[in-house]
Amino acid sequence: MKNILWYFLIILVLGACSNAGNGELVGVENRRPYYQPMPYGMAYVPLGSYTMGVANQDVPYALVHQPKTVTITPFFMDETEITNNEYRQFVYWVRDSIARYLLGEIMPEDFLIEENRRTGEIYDPPYLNWNKRIDWLGEEEREVLEELFLPEHERYFRRRELDTRKLNYEYYWVDLKQASRKDFTQNGNPEAGALANRPLGLQDRSVYVRKEIINVYPDTLCWLFDFTYSYNEPMTQKYFWHPAYDHYPVVGVNWEQAKAFCVWRTQLKNTYVASKKGEPQIADYRLPTESEWEWASRGGHDLNPYPWGGPYTRNDKGCFLGNYKPLKGNYSDDGGATPIIVAHYPPNDWGLYDMAGNVAEWTADAFDESSYNFTWDLNPYYEYNADDNESPVMKRKVVRGGSWKDVGYYMQTASRSYEYQDTAKSYIGFRCVQPYLGRQKDDNPAKASHIYQK
Repeated sequence: MKNILWYFLIILVLGACSNAGNGELVGVENRRPYYQPMPYGMAYVPLGSYTMGVANQDVPYALVHQPKTVTITPFFMDETEITNNEYRQFVYWVRDSIARYLLGEIMPEDFLIEENRRTGEIYDPPYLNWNKRIDWLGEEEREVLEELFLPEHERYFRRRELDTRKLNYEYYWVDLKQASRKDFTQNGNPEAGALANRPLGLQDRSVYVRKEIINVYPDTLCWLFDFTYSYNEPMTQKYFWHPAYDHYPVVGVNWEQAKAFCVWRTQLKNTYVASKKGEPQIADYRLPTESEWEWASRGGHDLNPYPWGGPYTRNDKGCFLGNYKPLKGNYSDDGGATPIIVAHYPPNDWGLYDMAGNVAEWTADAFDESSYNFTWDLNPYYEYNADDNESPVMKRKVVRGGSWKDVGYYMQTASRSYEYQDTAKSYIGFRCVQPYLGRQKDDNPAKASHIYQK
C-alpha cells in the first residue's frame, strides 16, 4: 500500500515539474489572447498631451481657466451625442423589465427562467425571459400591467397612458474611491485619527456598494421651464417621442439619468457577450471626464480654440461650422433655431461630430473653479458624489461644448460651465466613452459608423 502511495506521489511531482516552464517564470499558461473590438458607433481618441484650459477670452470674467499641461490615455467616444431614439431604447427596456417582473409573479413559466436547460443549474433569483412577447392587450396581462398606467382620475379623455413616474431603473455600483481611502476611525475608534491604516478586510466591504434608483424618463416639460416667456409647446409635446426627432440629440436628461444610461449600456453589452459568445466582459461605458472631453474636442489641435482647428466659427465660404446663437440672436443663421439632427456639420479630425454647439454635454466631473489646480496631470478627474440633501453648490457638474442657445464663447474647446446633477435642461445632452485596453487586431480599425444616412 505504501508503495502505491509513493508511486502516485512521484507521478504528481513529475507532472508538476513538466508544467513549470523548466524552472523559469513564464506566467500562467493557457490564457486565451484578448483583442478589444471596435465599439459600434464610436471613434478612437489616441493617447496624447495638451494644454488644458487655454482660451483666448474669458467673457464672464469667471477665472475658471488655469492653463495646465495634462496627459490623457486613449479611449473610445461616441461619434455623436446620444439621440432620442437611442435613449428611447433605454426607456423601453426599463418599461419591459418592470412589466416582465410583474407578469413573472403570476406567469413564472412564461416570463421567468428558473433553470438552465442545458446544465440543469437552478437560478436564484430567476432571470427575466426576454424572448417571451408581452401581450399588452391580453386579458390576464392587462389586469396585471394596469399598475404601470396612469390611474383613472389622472387620465385625459380616458386615454390609457403609461405612468412615466414608475419607470425607475435600479442599479448598484462600487465606490472604489471611498474604498481606497484610509480608515481614519480605525474600526470605529475616532481617537486613532490620521495615523490609522486601511481596514484590510477588517470591515465589511459591502458598505462601499451603493444602490441607486433613477427615474429614466426625460423631462419633456423642460422646454417650458427653461424659457418662460416663449412659445415652446410643440417641442414639449413632440421632441422626445415623435419619429421626426429620432436622430436629434436627447435633452431633458439630468446627470444622474445620463450616468444610469451608461450603467445600463454596459450591462446590455456585457450580458449579450456573455450569453452568446461566452467571452469575458468587455464594455465599460461611462461619461467622459472633463479632461477627456476637451482632448477629444480638440481633435489633435492643441492651441486652437475650436474643434475644427481654426480661429473662426465660419469656413472659407462664410458658412457656420456649428449650431449656436450667432451674432446678436440670429438663431437660424447657422441652419437651425433649436437642436438639429446629429452629424449635420462636419466632424473634427478624430471623427467626432457636434463637439461644439447643438447641445451642451454632461461630463463626469464635479465643478469647482479651482479644480485645475489640485487635480493630477495624468487623466485629471475631480469626483464628488453629492447626496440629495446636500447643498446645491455640491451638486454642480461640469458641462462642456455649448448649445444651440449659447453665444460663440461657449463653442470653444476650453470653455467651462456647470449645471446641477438633478436638473434637466432643454439644451444639455451627453455622450459615452469606453476605455481602450491597449490591444486590437488592427492598429487602425475601421469605424463601425451609426451616423444617420441622409
